[in-house]
Amino acid sequence: MQRLKPDPLPPVRPVPEYLADADLRTRYEDMKAVFQVPWMGVVTMAFAHYRDFFDVLWASARELCASEEWVAACADLRTFAEEQARTLAPPPVSERLAAAGFAPLERQAISETVEVFSHGNFPYLMLATLTRLLLEDGQVGADDAATPFTGRHAPNVSVPFVLMEYHHGTGETQAVYDDVMATLGLPFVNTDYRAFARWPAYFALAWSDLKSVVQSAEYEPLVATVHARAEDLARRLPNPGGLSGDALRRAAAAASADEEVLEVVRLFQWLLPGLVTNVAFFRDQLAAA
Repeated sequence: MQRLKPDPLPPVRPVPEYLADADLRTRYEDMKAVFQVPWMGVVTMAFAHYRDFFDVLWASARELCASEEWVAACADLRTFAEEQARTLAPPPVSERLAAAGFAPLERQAISETVEVFSHGNFPYLMLATLTRLLLEDGQVGADDAATPFTGRHAPNVSVPFVLMEYHHGTGETQAVYDDVMATLGLPFVNTDYRAFARWPAYFALAWSDLKSVVQSAEYEPLVATVHARAEDLARRLPNPGGLSGDALRRAAAAASADEEVLEVVRLFQWLLPGLVTNVAFFRDQLAAA
Protein backbone atom coordinates (compact mmCIF):
# COMPACT_ATOMS: atom_id res chain seq x y z
CA MET A 1 0.00 0.00 0.00
CA GLN A 2 1.57 3.24 -1.17
CA ARG A 3 2.29 5.89 1.42
CA LEU A 4 0.03 8.62 0.12
CA LYS A 5 -0.77 12.17 1.19
CA PRO A 6 -3.87 13.49 -0.59
CA ASP A 7 -3.36 16.58 -2.75
CA PRO A 8 -5.32 18.73 -2.31
CA LEU A 9 -6.02 17.97 1.32
CA PRO A 10 -9.63 16.96 1.99
CA PRO A 11 -11.77 18.86 4.48
CA VAL A 12 -11.27 17.63 8.05
CA ARG A 13 -14.36 18.18 10.20
CA PRO A 14 -13.95 16.30 13.48
CA VAL A 15 -16.91 16.02 15.83
CA PRO A 16 -15.42 16.87 19.25
CA GLU A 17 -16.60 15.04 22.31
CA TYR A 18 -18.39 18.06 23.74
CA LEU A 19 -20.52 18.36 20.57
CA ALA A 20 -21.35 14.66 20.25
CA ASP A 21 -24.97 13.67 20.77
CA ALA A 22 -25.83 11.02 23.34
CA ASP A 23 -25.51 8.04 20.98
CA LEU A 24 -22.21 9.21 19.53
CA ARG A 25 -20.86 10.04 22.98
CA THR A 26 -21.63 6.45 24.02
CA ARG A 27 -19.60 5.15 21.09
CA TYR A 28 -16.77 7.53 21.89
CA GLU A 29 -16.64 6.34 25.49
CA ASP A 30 -16.73 2.73 24.34
CA MET A 31 -13.85 3.27 21.93
CA LYS A 32 -11.76 5.00 24.60
CA ALA A 33 -12.46 2.13 27.01
CA VAL A 34 -11.48 -0.51 24.45
CA PHE A 35 -8.33 1.37 23.41
CA GLN A 36 -7.64 2.24 27.08
CA VAL A 37 -6.95 5.88 26.24
CA PRO A 38 -8.20 9.14 27.82
CA TRP A 39 -8.93 10.97 24.55
CA MET A 40 -10.68 10.56 21.23
CA GLY A 41 -8.19 10.91 18.42
CA VAL A 42 -8.79 13.54 15.77
CA VAL A 43 -8.77 10.67 13.27
CA THR A 44 -11.84 8.94 14.66
CA MET A 45 -13.61 12.21 15.43
CA ALA A 46 -13.06 13.11 11.76
CA PHE A 47 -14.52 9.74 10.72
CA ALA A 48 -17.52 10.48 12.97
CA HIS A 49 -18.44 13.43 10.75
CA TYR A 50 -19.67 10.68 8.41
CA ARG A 51 -21.94 9.15 11.01
CA ASP A 52 -23.14 6.01 9.21
CA PHE A 53 -19.58 5.27 8.13
CA PHE A 54 -18.24 5.65 11.67
CA ASP A 55 -21.03 3.50 13.14
CA VAL A 56 -20.47 0.66 10.65
CA LEU A 57 -16.70 0.81 11.15
CA TRP A 58 -16.80 0.66 14.95
CA ALA A 59 -19.56 -1.97 15.09
CA SER A 60 -17.47 -4.25 12.85
CA ALA A 61 -14.06 -3.44 14.34
CA ARG A 62 -14.87 -3.44 18.05
CA GLU A 63 -14.42 -7.18 18.67
CA LEU A 64 -11.05 -7.13 16.94
CA CYS A 65 -9.92 -4.00 18.79
CA ALA A 66 -10.75 -5.68 22.12
CA SER A 67 -8.66 -8.77 21.30
CA GLU A 68 -5.26 -10.09 22.33
CA GLU A 69 -4.23 -10.12 18.68
CA TRP A 70 -4.94 -6.39 18.35
CA VAL A 71 -3.12 -5.48 21.56
CA ALA A 72 -0.11 -7.55 20.48
CA ALA A 73 -0.04 -5.86 17.06
CA CYS A 74 -0.12 -2.40 18.66
CA ALA A 75 2.69 -3.37 21.04
CA ASP A 76 4.76 -4.75 18.16
CA LEU A 77 4.27 -1.55 16.17
CA ARG A 78 5.18 0.60 19.15
CA THR A 79 8.41 -1.31 19.75
CA PHE A 80 9.31 -1.01 16.08
CA ALA A 81 8.55 2.73 15.88
CA GLU A 82 10.57 3.47 19.02
CA GLU A 83 13.53 1.49 17.71
CA GLN A 84 13.39 3.45 14.47
CA ALA A 85 13.10 6.82 16.22
CA ARG A 86 16.11 5.99 18.38
CA THR A 87 18.27 5.84 15.24
CA LEU A 88 17.57 9.56 14.77
CA ALA A 89 19.67 10.21 17.90
CA PRO A 90 17.25 12.44 19.83
CA PRO A 91 19.32 14.87 21.94
CA PRO A 92 18.68 14.60 25.71
CA VAL A 93 16.34 17.28 26.98
CA SER A 94 16.01 16.64 30.74
CA GLU A 95 19.14 18.55 31.76
CA ARG A 96 18.12 21.49 29.61
CA LEU A 97 14.70 21.50 31.26
CA ALA A 98 16.29 21.35 34.71
CA ALA A 99 18.54 24.27 33.82
CA ALA A 100 15.45 26.22 32.72
CA GLY A 101 13.88 25.64 36.15
CA PHE A 102 11.69 22.57 35.59
CA ALA A 103 11.49 20.66 38.87
CA PRO A 104 11.73 16.82 38.94
CA LEU A 105 7.96 16.46 39.42
CA GLU A 106 7.31 18.71 36.43
CA ARG A 107 9.66 16.68 34.27
CA GLN A 108 7.95 13.51 35.47
CA ALA A 109 4.55 14.93 34.51
CA ILE A 110 5.84 15.68 31.02
CA SER A 111 7.25 12.15 30.71
CA GLU A 112 3.98 10.60 31.87
CA THR A 113 2.00 12.67 29.38
CA VAL A 114 4.31 11.55 26.59
CA GLU A 115 3.85 7.97 27.80
CA VAL A 116 0.06 8.25 27.48
CA PHE A 117 0.42 9.11 23.80
CA SER A 118 3.25 6.62 23.30
CA HIS A 119 0.72 3.93 24.16
CA GLY A 120 -2.49 5.41 22.84
CA ASN A 121 -1.54 6.48 19.32
CA PHE A 122 -1.04 2.95 18.05
CA PRO A 123 -4.64 1.70 18.10
CA TYR A 124 -5.61 4.83 16.18
CA LEU A 125 -2.85 4.20 13.62
CA MET A 126 -3.83 0.55 13.29
CA LEU A 127 -7.51 1.43 12.85
CA ALA A 128 -6.72 4.03 10.17
CA THR A 129 -4.51 1.52 8.36
CA LEU A 130 -7.15 -1.19 8.54
CA THR A 131 -9.80 1.23 7.28
CA ARG A 132 -7.73 2.30 4.29
CA LEU A 133 -6.98 -1.32 3.40
CA LEU A 134 -10.69 -2.14 3.55
CA LEU A 135 -11.71 0.82 1.39
CA GLU A 136 -9.02 0.13 -1.20
CA ASP A 137 -8.78 -3.69 -1.14
CA GLY A 138 -12.23 -4.66 0.09
CA GLN A 139 -11.30 -7.32 2.62
CA VAL A 140 -8.71 -7.82 5.35
CA GLY A 141 -7.94 -10.99 7.24
CA ALA A 142 -9.80 -14.25 7.55
CA ASP A 143 -13.08 -14.32 9.46
CA ASP A 144 -11.33 -16.06 12.32
CA ALA A 145 -12.25 -15.77 15.95
CA ALA A 146 -10.16 -13.45 18.09
CA THR A 147 -9.12 -13.98 21.69
CA PRO A 148 -10.70 -11.39 24.01
CA PHE A 149 -8.14 -9.31 25.87
CA THR A 150 -8.59 -9.08 29.60
CA GLY A 151 -6.62 -6.81 31.86
CA ARG A 152 -4.80 -3.54 31.36
CA HIS A 153 -2.33 -2.65 28.64
CA ALA A 154 -2.35 1.13 29.15
CA PRO A 155 0.49 2.73 31.16
CA ASN A 156 -0.04 2.94 34.88
CA VAL A 157 0.02 6.73 35.02
CA SER A 158 -2.59 9.31 35.86
CA VAL A 159 -2.02 12.78 34.48
CA PRO A 160 -4.43 15.70 33.98
CA PHE A 161 -5.45 15.72 30.33
CA VAL A 162 -5.09 19.41 29.53
CA LEU A 163 -4.91 20.68 25.95
CA MET A 164 -3.41 24.01 25.00
CA GLU A 165 -5.60 25.15 22.11
CA TYR A 166 -4.31 27.61 19.55
CA HIS A 167 -6.40 30.42 20.99
CA HIS A 168 -5.15 29.68 24.53
CA GLY A 169 -1.55 30.47 23.65
CA THR A 170 0.43 33.67 23.47
CA GLY A 171 2.11 34.77 20.28
CA GLU A 172 5.11 32.55 21.00
CA THR A 173 3.07 29.37 21.40
CA GLN A 174 0.96 30.22 18.39
CA ALA A 175 4.16 30.72 16.38
CA VAL A 176 5.30 27.22 17.38
CA TYR A 177 1.95 25.80 16.33
CA ASP A 178 2.16 27.63 13.01
CA ASP A 179 5.63 26.19 12.51
CA VAL A 180 4.42 22.67 13.35
CA MET A 181 1.60 22.90 10.80
CA ALA A 182 3.84 24.40 8.13
CA THR A 183 6.63 21.88 8.67
CA LEU A 184 4.33 18.84 8.77
CA GLY A 185 2.07 20.13 6.00
CA LEU A 186 -1.13 19.87 8.03
CA PRO A 187 -4.01 22.31 8.60
CA PHE A 188 -4.39 21.40 12.29
CA VAL A 189 -2.27 20.65 15.36
CA ASN A 190 -2.55 17.09 16.62
CA THR A 191 -3.84 16.39 20.12
CA ASP A 192 -0.41 15.20 21.24
CA TYR A 193 1.26 18.52 20.55
CA ARG A 194 -1.56 20.46 22.19
CA ALA A 195 -1.10 18.31 25.31
CA PHE A 196 2.67 18.77 25.37
CA ALA A 197 2.26 22.53 24.92
CA ARG A 198 0.67 22.66 28.35
CA TRP A 199 4.35 23.35 29.13
CA PRO A 200 5.10 25.91 26.38
CA ALA A 201 8.82 26.20 27.11
CA TYR A 202 9.22 22.41 27.01
CA PHE A 203 7.32 21.98 23.77
CA ALA A 204 9.17 24.80 22.02
CA LEU A 205 12.48 23.16 22.98
CA ALA A 206 11.39 19.64 22.02
CA TRP A 207 9.90 20.79 18.72
CA SER A 208 13.05 22.72 17.82
CA ASP A 209 15.06 19.50 18.12
CA LEU A 210 12.51 17.48 16.17
CA LYS A 211 12.05 20.01 13.37
CA SER A 212 15.60 19.62 12.12
CA VAL A 213 15.10 15.85 12.01
CA VAL A 214 11.76 16.10 10.17
CA GLN A 215 13.52 18.18 7.51
CA SER A 216 16.42 15.72 7.17
CA ALA A 217 16.89 13.21 4.35
CA GLU A 218 16.57 10.16 6.61
CA TYR A 219 13.22 11.08 8.18
CA GLU A 220 10.71 10.19 5.46
CA PRO A 221 12.27 6.78 4.60
CA LEU A 222 12.19 5.94 8.30
CA VAL A 223 8.53 6.93 8.65
CA ALA A 224 7.80 4.83 5.55
CA THR A 225 9.10 1.75 7.40
CA VAL A 226 6.60 2.44 10.21
CA HIS A 227 3.83 2.74 7.60
CA ALA A 228 4.88 -0.58 6.07
CA ARG A 229 5.02 -2.31 9.45
CA ALA A 230 1.50 -1.10 10.28
CA GLU A 231 0.20 -2.41 6.96
CA ASP A 232 1.86 -5.81 7.43
CA LEU A 233 0.45 -6.17 10.95
CA ALA A 234 -3.04 -5.08 9.83
CA ARG A 235 -3.11 -7.61 7.00
CA ARG A 236 -2.32 -10.44 9.43
CA LEU A 237 -5.07 -9.65 11.92
CA PRO A 238 -8.20 -11.80 12.20
CA ASN A 239 -11.58 -10.38 11.23
CA PRO A 240 -14.07 -11.62 13.85
CA GLY A 241 -16.54 -8.77 13.27
CA GLY A 242 -16.80 -9.26 9.52
CA LEU A 243 -15.15 -5.99 8.53
CA SER A 244 -16.06 -5.33 4.91
CA GLY A 245 -14.87 -2.73 2.47
CA ASP A 246 -18.18 -2.98 0.61
CA ALA A 247 -20.13 -2.20 3.79
CA LEU A 248 -17.91 0.79 4.57
CA ARG A 249 -18.20 2.15 1.03
CA ARG A 250 -21.99 1.78 1.11
CA ALA A 251 -22.11 3.69 4.39
CA ALA A 252 -19.94 6.46 2.95
CA ALA A 253 -21.98 6.58 -0.26
CA ALA A 254 -25.18 6.94 1.76
CA ALA A 255 -23.93 10.39 2.73
CA SER A 256 -22.79 11.08 -0.85
CA ALA A 257 -19.25 11.31 0.51
CA ASP A 258 -17.53 8.10 -0.60
CA GLU A 259 -14.60 9.80 -2.34
CA GLU A 260 -14.22 12.38 0.43
CA VAL A 261 -14.21 9.67 3.10
CA LEU A 262 -11.46 7.79 1.28
CA GLU A 263 -9.32 10.92 1.06
CA VAL A 264 -9.82 11.68 4.77
CA VAL A 265 -8.83 8.10 5.64
CA ARG A 266 -5.76 8.39 3.42
CA LEU A 267 -4.77 11.66 5.07
CA PHE A 268 -4.81 10.21 8.58
CA GLN A 269 -3.20 6.96 7.50
CA TRP A 270 -0.44 9.09 6.00
CA LEU A 271 0.10 11.39 8.99
CA LEU A 272 -0.12 8.89 11.87
CA PRO A 273 3.12 6.98 11.12
CA GLY A 274 4.91 10.32 11.33
CA LEU A 275 3.10 11.26 14.52
CA VAL A 276 4.05 8.05 16.34
CA THR A 277 7.64 8.49 15.19
CA ASN A 278 7.69 12.06 16.48
CA VAL A 279 6.25 11.07 19.87
CA ALA A 280 8.83 8.28 20.10
CA PHE A 281 11.49 10.93 19.42
CA PHE A 282 10.13 13.07 22.28
CA ARG A 283 10.05 10.03 24.56
CA ASP A 284 13.68 9.19 23.82
CA GLN A 285 14.67 12.83 24.40
CA LEU A 286 13.29 12.58 27.94
CA ALA A 287 14.71 9.13 28.64
CA ALA A 288 18.22 9.79 27.36
CA ALA A 289 20.86 10.51 29.97
